[in-house]
Order: sequence, then C-alpha cells, then structure tokens
Amino acid sequence: MDKIRVGLVGCGGMARSHATRFSQILDKIEVTGVCDIIKERAEAVAELLPNDPVVTEDYKELFEHVDAALLVLPHQTHYPATMDFLNAGKHVLVEKPMANSEKECRDMIACAEENDRVLMVAYCMRFHPLLLKLKELLDSKAYGECFQLSIWTEQLTRYPEDHWASSAETLGGGQLFSHGCHYIDLMLWYLGQPVRGTHFGTNFGTPWMEREGTSNVTIEFENGAMGYHMGTWGARGTRLRYSFHAHCTEGMLEVDIRRGLLILHSKEALHDPSIVKPEEDTAILMEAPSAKPTEEEMAHFIECINTGCKPRTDAVESLEGLQVIWSLYTAEEEGRLADLTNMGFGSLDL
Repeated sequence: MDKIRVGLVGCGGMARSHATRFSQILDKIEVTGVCDIIKERAEAVAELLPNDPVVTEDYKELFEHVDAALLVLPHQTHYPATMDFLNAGKHVLVEKPMANSEKECRDMIACAEENDRVLMVAYCMRFHPLLLKLKELLDSKAYGECFQLSIWTEQLTRYPEDHWASSAETLGGGQLFSHGCHYIDLMLWYLGQPVRGTHFGTNFGTPWMEREGTSNVTIEFENGAMGYHMGTWGARGTRLRYSFHAHCTEGMLEVDIRRGLLILHSKEALHDPSIVKPEEDTAILMEAPSAKPTEEEMAHFIECINTGCKPRTDAVESLEGLQVIWSLYTAEEEGRLADLTNMGFGSLDL
C-alpha cells in the first residue's frame, strides 16, 4: 500500500509536538508539506522531519503534494481551510473545536460527504488510554451505575490582548468553547443523552479573556446521572490539574492525568462525624504516561482513510457537543436552565 501523503498546516508554538505525532506511523505516511503564515516556523518543523517536505506560507500550494491535511490553526480559520482542502479532494483532521458556528460545521460535514473524504476532529482525549479504560469500566458497569462524573481542568493560559485567542469572536467563545469542549465531548461520550444544564463563567481572575476564563458546567442526563466540569485558565497553583471522578454505586473511579493513574476508591464507611479519617480501600487499576495521545489520534485518522471506517471523533458527534455548549451559553445569557433534550450524540438531524 502506498504511503498517505500528509500536510501539516499551522506550526505555532508547538513545532516539536506536531512533528513527533507522526513518529509511530512513518511506515504508513509521509509528511510531504508544511505550512505556516510565518515561514520560519514552518521551516523549524520541517527540520524535525525525516524527509524534505515542501515548505510554504500558502496552504493552497500543498494541494498537489498531499492526500490529507492536519489543520492546527486559529479557530476562525478552521472553516475556510477545511472547506478548501475537502474541495481539493483531501482528507482532513482539524483541531478542536470544529468551527465557530453551527452553519460552518454543517457546511463542513456536507462538503466531506459530497467529496467522499474523511473529516475528523482532533479530540485527542478520547484516545488517552486511561480515559478509554474509564469508558470501558463505566460501560460494563464494573463498579455499578455511574451517577456523578466530575471533571476538573486547571491551568494558567494567558494570551496578549491582541492575540486571536483573547477575542470572543475569533476564539468562538471563552474557555468552555476552546478547551472545555474536550470535556463536554467526553461527558456525552460517557453518560449519553443530556436533559438540561447550566453554565456560569467569569473572566474575573483572567482579565486577558474577553469572555470567560473560568467555567462551571452542570448537566443532568437522561438516565439520572449528573455531570460537572470546572475549567480555568487562571490557575496560579493547582492540586487537581486534570482529574476525573466517576462516582458509581459500588466505588469511585479516579483518573489523575498528571500522575498517569486510574484509581479505584471503594469500601468507604458510612459517614460518621465522630470519625475524622474513615477507612477506605484504594487500588491502582492502570498506569499510563502523562502525555497527550496525539500519535494514537493520528494513527486512527490514517486507519480511517485506509479502511473507510468511521472516525472515533467524527464531525457529526463533534457538532453535537458544540450544540450543547452554544445552548448553555444562550441559557446563561437569558438567565435560565438550558433545555438539552434532543441534543447529544445520535440526535443531530442533517
């Protein structure tokens, strides 16, 4: 089988990360083009690659050199770049969030279908081995029914005032839309159909953000389970960093992304205010390196191109997750609960 020719569009501040995501699958792909509007950044990435890719400031110059493209671009440019590559007959793996409006997302989905190309969204956390194992345990009800899933993401992310990510218009929203979309996606993937929810956000503590830099989401699901996500870009210190707590009827499953651990907490004693430190059993169920699983994500993208299988993070489910976020934003502005019925995975009417 001939190797898939891949182009990398957008080199930003993660040149080494972008280049190393290809290392596991160099037997299946060849990076034949690298693009960035600042040519020196593209050249820096090209120097990390084993071959001699085309280097350009205009991604359209890559069309004749690639079969597929990885788009790592500012959010407001996801739509035009994706449409151009799809219409040129190329497969696309576009960074999250998919696009800044529902119409743009729908146009991208229709364009991929019309051109019979793979369109995948880079929700890399669905490829993390600890989070895959958590889903397996929740789906099998290994520790009973999950009735509360809580997710914390705490980091310090600061952009200059004139940066595209500081603007609500070009970012597409605030911290929830830009980064929290990972965790809304996971919440829906784990818990199913949402019913209603709330969002409260603030840029207090993150004044460089036009919209929220700290976000709190609560969602009720059809089966009665609750989901919660707190994300902040203003953490000057943190203990939780990236943590998942899945409370089940027979124990609590904890994923500590930073330490690379999946932990079972069980046999908690009934609450007794006279006991300061009740006994609890803990067991490490799995260990994995603390790293973004972008290599596994890229390998899956190439597999989908070669076999025609549906991407794990396909464009339709990605849009459904963004619909939930947009509904939460609207309800917040109007001071009400968000009605999330007829949203979530499997409910999109194309």
